[in-house]
Amino acid sequence: MKDDAEPVILDDPGRIRTLSHPLRRRILHRLRAHGPATSTTIGEVLGANTGTTSYHLRQLEKYGFIEEIPERSAGRERWWRPAETPRDLRLPAPETVAPEDRAVLDELIRVGHAEDMELFRRLPAEYERDRAWALLSRGFAHMTEEGLAEFFEAYIRLLHEHGHRREDAPPGARPVHVRLFTLPADED
Repeated sequence: MKDDAEPVILDDPGRIRTLSHPLRRRILHRLRAHGPATSTTIGEVLGANTGTTSYHLRQLEKYGFIEEIPERSAGRERWWRPAETPRDLRLPAPETVAPEDRAVLDELIRVGHAEDMELFRRLPAEYERDRAWALLSRGFAHMTEEGLAEFFEAYIRLLHEHGHRREDAPPGARPVHVRLFTLPADED
């Protein structure tokens, strides 16, 4: 993921709304993990009809998450790929979101949480099946707010240093889900 760009805050309600739709997230993940596809091939894999996938592909294109591949597209068959977007997309601080857009941000967080819970559900079986790729760690530490912020930024730097975009990945690279979250511990 050789990407030294500054973090991009998702502060456009339209972009947040686009990413909060579960099928659009699945389409975007499919394109990132498996490469270019048409609405027909995506629909077959994801169990959606072509009209539905076409609509959602256009929404992802409208907000800059994917792009058409003109040299592969012909007639009604349009090929799509992920757009060159910054890899470090972050949610806006809740207090910066207009009250009328707060539900959209809440939905994006909810959908992301549901995806994370599905990954956690799969973890034991994946750990048994393919331990080299299903790694896990649990930690606990006392940190200052500043120290935690530095830790987070160091984590992002490591992700950029060791990760690759699909088109730049070396032989043997596989798509992997990587998650980091921190929560303050109960103080009682």
